[in-house]
Amino acid sequence: MGERLDSRSAQVEEVIDRLSDEYPEPEISLNFSNRLELLIAVVLSAQCTDERVNTVTAELFETYDSAEDYANVDEEELAEDINSITYYNSKAGYITNACAKIVDEHDGEVPDSMSELTDLPGVGRKTANVVLQHGHDITEGIVVDTHVQRISRRLAITEEERPEQIEDDLMDVVPREHWKNYTHWLIAHGRDTCTARNPDCADCLLEDICPSSKLDNSVDLASGEAW
Repeated sequence: MGERLDSRSAQVEEVIDRLSDEYPEPEISLNFSNRLELLIAVVLSAQCTDERVNTVTAELFETYDSAEDYANVDEEELAEDINSITYYNSKAGYITNACAKIVDEHDGEVPDSMSELTDLPGVGRKTANVVLQHGHDITEGIVVDTHVQRISRRLAITEEERPEQIEDDLMDVVPREHWKNYTHWLIAHGRDTCTARNPDCADCLLEDICPSSKLDNSVDLASGEAW
């Protein structure tokens, strides 16, 4: 079939019902034990796999314990510690500068508001949302990573293209109580089935309501390109 339901709200409700059954206990895949470690891990995860980040932070978090440690380390030394991470030089700069600001303006504690978090170097809404949700138990928005962006467009839940516009659009249609898990459900589905390059539409639990299904449609709505 491969057809979206009659309304966005109906589409979202059905997607949530099916994915919540498939993934009843969705969790963040980054390893951390406190808010600072979470912030560092999320900064490192930009355009890098969580598996790689977890490998690097296993040793990194043994070496650096506090915001002061990151603020005081030589940037080149930190870059060497994370050199298997994508864009490690830039991320080392973000981390040292963000932690210096945390020390100077927040008494060494990771702040708990969107405005204060996004004021830190290297921290945008996506990172801030993750830190708020998993570090402070505050849900102000929806984390829009590449999986959420791709699958929400494939399912015709949104036609927006930029992450912040996608987030605004999703917040209008996804019930607030599901904002946090919506991200994790789509990430899990994106990793298991609805991959970027070769989604397994034949074995997809959403195929019958997906207007991007390769079995029934000729265009991937995520990219706008033909299959």
